Amino acid sequence: MITNDETNTVTGVMLSSSAAAKVSELIEAEGDESLSLRLAVRPGGCSGFSYDMYFDSAVDESDIVNETDGVRVVVDPESAAMVGGATIDFRDGLQGAGFAINNPNEQRSCGCGQSFC
Repeated sequence: MITNDETNTVTGVMLSSSAAAKVSELIEAEGDESLSLRLAVRPGGCSGFSYDMYFDSAVDESDIVNETDGVRVVVDPESAAMVGGATIDFRDGLQGAGFAINNPNEQRSCGCGQSFC
């Protein structure tokens, strides 16, 4: 778990500028500016846990919320213990286009990039 030494609180998840731009574009296409990007961790996948990203309009008071370029990333406290300090990036190209999560808490991950432990 990544914590802030001064406050001993769990660190949230940040977006790169390119990811914030893409998420903003997708939220605009949804037509609901109240949406946030939620990152959660679920049991499963080939390495033990898998990432789950989706739009959510509900934000609980216990959620950890970070904002980049006007786009909010929301993480529940249990998931934040496994992804705190991570950065979500968006890569646009011929190979490997899409969102990628750089998680400093990963001990290992699988080849699909969606599962970790």
